Amino acid sequence: MDFEFSQDQVMLRDLAREFLRERCTSAHVRAMMDDPAGYDRAMYRQLGEMSLLGLAIPERFGGSGLGMVEQAIVLEEMGRVAYPGPFVPSVVLAATAIQASGDEAAMARYLPGLASGELTMSFALLEDEIGWGPEVVAMRAVPDGDGFVLSGEKRFVPFGQAVDIVVVVARTGDAPGEVSLFAVPRDAEGLTVQPYKMFDLNAKECALRFDNVRVPSDALIGTLNGGAGPLNAVVQRAAVAACAEMLGCARTSLEMSVEYAKVRKQFGQPIGSFQAIKHKCAEMLEATENAHSATYYAAWALDANAPDARLAVSVAKSFVNEAARKVCGDAIQVHGGIGFTWEYDLHFYFKRAKYLEPLWGDTAWHRERVLDEVLAGRVAGAAR
Repeated sequence: MDFEFSQDQVMLRDLAREFLRERCTSAHVRAMMDDPAGYDRAMYRQLGEMSLLGLAIPERFGGSGLGMVEQAIVLEEMGRVAYPGPFVPSVVLAATAIQASGDEAAMARYLPGLASGELTMSFALLEDEIGWGPEVVAMRAVPDGDGFVLSGEKRFVPFGQAVDIVVVVARTGDAPGEVSLFAVPRDAEGLTVQPYKMFDLNAKECALRFDNVRVPSDALIGTLNGGAGPLNAVVQRAAVAACAEMLGCARTSLEMSVEYAKVRKQFGQPIGSFQAIKHKCAEMLEATENAHSATYYAAWALDANAPDARLAVSVAKSFVNEAARKVCGDAIQVHGGIGFTWEYDLHFYFKRAKYLEPLWGDTAWHRERVLDEVLAGRVAGAAR
């Protein structure tokens, strides 16, 4: 792997950075906290016009046919400004599920709209038992005539209160892996939305209650009982997406801390001249750069279908979880009391990083997956 971005990737980064810095200002982020939808749809469509939504969508469906590395580049820039919007639910979660299902009809139906921004989608997995595999799914989808009836409840659905369609993981068989994917319109009869108020006020999530919600047969994405594979693909890419966004949060927190340490004076000199502050900023830089390497290697491994992709994803997520928490937390310490005030933007990044930390596998969950890879002998140098 070449850890340097290509010329095209640098141009992509600069394009996303310039747009987001201009449009996703502090005032915009604060305004979206109180907005019921949680995002500006016109701004979101602009991302589609700039081809930023369809990066990992095949060209034949209106995308660019690129991969996870390019999505990570954009997500890092989104993390830098704490962008509020359904980018991840739509073009990482839902789009991955649809593509991994191999359902050509579903891809033709949904991917062009996702690439343009005219369609927004989310992905509903979590229920009472928190987990990231098909075995935790209890919600049922029962065949009924020429369709299915869905009953149960999903929790923590990102932007579920605002998107057009939700891809729902439902149990269609008795074996642990027998789940299926269904595309359910948000306004479907029998579907009730209960918004949550999250620690990160820009992280709009909700519970969805399905009271005998009927969907037609073509709402099934992929094959019946064939949802486990696409779900695994979603978890892999979503974990890397969270890493990239946390990396962006860490970078802005570090930059704000260094700048503050240059201008804030105590005892007649900038606090950045004190050894304790120097050491803390150096440690923050080290953690951020290591998080960068782990994140982009995992993204590359997924794109290359590398044998160690599963391991790389779990190493990245377990490391970046802790690195982002440390960097964003230490940034508050460098700033002192002002760092935790509502008026100062630093809390945007601390809260976003903390929100993303448990999503798509917390540190303990991913470390257990790393151990599984080691014990199975799938790690270079591991005992067999």
